[in-house]
Amino acid sequence: MEIGMLVYKIYRALTYGLSPLVHLHVRWRRLRGLEHRCRWLERFGHPSAGRQFGPLVWFHAVSLGEGMAAIPVIRHCHELRPDLTILMTTTTVSAFEVIKDQLPFGVIFQFAPLDTPVAIDRFLSCWKPNAIIIMESELWPNLIMSASGYQIPLALLNARMSTKSFKRWSRPLFLRLAALLLSKFSLITPLSTTQAIHFQLLQAPPAIINFSGDLKYVVNKFHVSEGIPESIRDLEAQLLDRKVWIASSLHRGEEEVILGAHDVVTQLHPKAIVIIVPRHPHHGREVVQKLRERGQCVALRTQKERITSRTNIYVADTLGELRHLYRLAPIAVIGGSFLPGLAGHNLSEAAAAGCAIITGHHVGHFSHMVRTMQQSNPLSVVQVRTEVELGETVRELLRSPDALERHQRASKQVYEALSSCVTTKLWSLLHLHLLSKILP
Repeated sequence: MEIGMLVYKIYRALTYGLSPLVHLHVRWRRLRGLEHRCRWLERFGHPSAGRQFGPLVWFHAVSLGEGMAAIPVIRHCHELRPDLTILMTTTTVSAFEVIKDQLPFGVIFQFAPLDTPVAIDRFLSCWKPNAIIIMESELWPNLIMSASGYQIPLALLNARMSTKSFKRWSRPLFLRLAALLLSKFSLITPLSTTQAIHFQLLQAPPAIINFSGDLKYVVNKFHVSEGIPESIRDLEAQLLDRKVWIASSLHRGEEEVILGAHDVVTQLHPKAIVIIVPRHPHHGREVVQKLRERGQCVALRTQKERITSRTNIYVADTLGELRHLYRLAPIAVIGGSFLPGLAGHNLSEAAAAGCAIITGHHVGHFSHMVRTMQQSNPLSVVQVRTEVELGETVRELLRSPDALERHQRASKQVYEALSSCVTTKLWSLLHLHLLSKILP
């Protein structure tokens, strides 16, 4: 650990010395709308709310996907331990915009502090968390080491590490730092056996690695009883008597794949319409402009444009509506998977809605989810390689109601099987390894 500590001290010195530049960078991001206009000082550990009396558990996630995966655990914790104060942090503004409306009453939301010594120490001194629960892949040295210095136990849930990150952490000097950081955790719940092996190779103590299931399967459980918004009902009425499919979480450039596939679909179903949901909503206008220049009849959701008999593409450039949009289409194509360098997106939201699921082959982080679902039932996820193959698959499913129903049923049943008891298992692990030791 001596070398690991030396590497950490170098990291701490660098982040301390670069703090003024980091401050300027955050100001620049604020001007570009990438940091919250009014609450950007929270990134430096300055609180915008007061700490309540009693024990506090801090949940941290970077972006929307990780934050949504944390919500089922937060709700379970809130129900079983109403005496606990729960603090939730994320890094991105988009995560804040959606998650703030999903948290139980009384949960405090703040933007996460930057991993600089001053910001982290200020944040920990202010909030004094009794336990810190980190989602997925956040190994920030100053946060972890400072928490250890304050004797605050740590857990890493839904733990994963990309191949690129694993290779970087596996380099000799970084490996010593990784071993030091991972030794500070009381619990790590990996997403898969492969991820467990990655953390063991990075010298995480074997006793702290435990399986509980993937929290991203559980994200939709608490939305089941929610009503359908009026705007979605109105959109559903506009889509009556149309063959509909949806392409979600599309990265820039993937709309070309969808457009090519839709051309194949409309050869057999000329009145078919595809709902395009960009990964980043601000790309919606770019997509619409590009499509209209090519003669496509497109409607844009944020402009409240109505679907007419000529409309063949609908662009939903909004946040937080995807689970409702999935209910409007029997077929869901999951983006982030059709171009090299992409790493896939969560399939479970579409599965929970009972959609027949199609994805590309560049699924990266979500390869374990694809494999697990296909092993449970091969019909639950279809993978395609080209836009023509994608178009033919969608076209044939729309043509055959029986085949479409089999795929829909398979994805829904696999989702129900994989999502059962995940939160309960995880809570038992958290209580055993973390909370029972530090909470009254």
